[in-house]
Amino acid sequence: MRTLWRFGYSARLLKTNHFRTAASNTSFPAVRMLLARYSGRIPGVFVVVKKNKFFTMPETVEDKANLELYSPHPQVRGMTLLNREAFKRTVVVPVLKVKKEIVNTLLKSLKHTVLQRPGLKRVVEDPEDEDSRLVILDPHKIPEFSLGQLEQEVVKQLNVHPEVSKYNLELTYENFKSEEILRAVLPEGQEVTSGFSRVGHIAHLNLRDHQLPYRHLIGQVIIDKNPGITCVVNKTSIIDSTYRNFQMEVLAGESNLVTKVKENNIAYELDFSKVYWNPRLSTEHGRIIELLKPGDVLFDVFAGIGPFAIPAAKKKCHVFANDLNPESYNWLLHNCKLNKVDNKIKAFNMDGRDFLLGPVREELSKELPLLKEEQKTSFHIVMNLPALAIEFLDVFRHLLAGEPCSTAGLPTVHCYGFSKHDDPAKDIQERAEASLGTSLDGRCSTYLVRNVAPNKEMLCISFRIPADVLYKRPCPDEAKPASKRLCTSKDLSEEKLPR
Repeated sequence: MRTLWRFGYSARLLKTNHFRTAASNTSFPAVRMLLARYSGRIPGVFVVVKKNKFFTMPETVEDKANLELYSPHPQVRGMTLLNREAFKRTVVVPVLKVKKEIVNTLLKSLKHTVLQRPGLKRVVEDPEDEDSRLVILDPHKIPEFSLGQLEQEVVKQLNVHPEVSKYNLELTYENFKSEEILRAVLPEGQEVTSGFSRVGHIAHLNLRDHQLPYRHLIGQVIIDKNPGITCVVNKTSIIDSTYRNFQMEVLAGESNLVTKVKENNIAYELDFSKVYWNPRLSTEHGRIIELLKPGDVLFDVFAGIGPFAIPAAKKKCHVFANDLNPESYNWLLHNCKLNKVDNKIKAFNMDGRDFLLGPVREELSKELPLLKEEQKTSFHIVMNLPALAIEFLDVFRHLLAGEPCSTAGLPTVHCYGFSKHDDPAKDIQERAEASLGTSLDGRCSTYLVRNVAPNKEMLCISFRIPADVLYKRPCPDEAKPASKRLCTSKDLSEEKLPR
């Protein structure tokens, strides 16, 4: 599940299978025509039908009309301390008088004509007739308080009088969307659009400078409008590449930053203020795990709290997981126990380079010579530290001694990096080649993970470590007496790797 949320007036989300249910719930020809008309002409949104996808399009003139009708009271402009009472506003809307016995049928038939607002009752009592109800209609779908031809046909088939009346509707704070509230509060003309990631009960924001005076109000609005969120934080510094965490300020709600998350059906617990967790990487974690087979070996160099390591262990892989951050290491151990894989993962709290030169080299030196051609075991090395991981690739130069027993057993590296280059795939390959000292043409693949910021991409480059890079081959004269050897240690140190 994707947990990037948006508030702002530049985009509106529409689930594209939204109209199917209503159409299938009625047999009236006029209703089907009405639904077809509105499903193709919802104001401000162009619908592209594709299963399980969301599409957004820019707002139109009709959206601006919506903004005027559904804007809170002008007096809230510039508010920095949230006063919910100040958002009350009365608007005039059209209503249709209906016998209470057929209210539900009418609601289904005029599904896209009835007013939809958060927390708003679409049906109210008729003060003049206890046997009738007033169905509130959307004024933008009922211009000049008069039903269109198709709507008239629908109500005629239901024996409902087509006369539309005016009704004074009070809108309160509960009836406004978060973007409507923030647009009304922030200075006119300033950008409202922003986003936040949800991490358990925590909403994580990256506010712009002009939004900072309103940050506590923004935090409270997010809590009010998003059930389950009880804490809102704003990042106040860039990510520290050493421990991959950052400073943050609690804007609203409780100060408890220990939370629980679920990713790809696996539960994790963490202290968001002390470890790195990014819900936007869920798909990438799943992609790498799909490459693994039971019995494979995974070395996770920058493991964090275990989003690669734990699902790999659950897939019956042999896992070696490392992280330099002591807090990440402790939460990794905790989550291994939580998911009952603590006996399947060997965890380390080391610098990534030391982990590669130590446990990884030791395990590969022990296991690779034992591999036979018919064996299917694969070795994978995941290096998810995009700011620095490519700089660690030089460790693989002559990491092992001897001759490779099987090219099929050569480890596959999945290394992550950021790029601002016009051709990010070419950029990351060239940087990896510089660290390895060899060409990867025809021997690697690159995968675009996500767009991090304007003109900044996160990519993964995957390749099998070339044998001439990984192995330091013995001098052919090593078996001869020392006095007759033609190859010296100085010669080996000056050996050039092919480009």
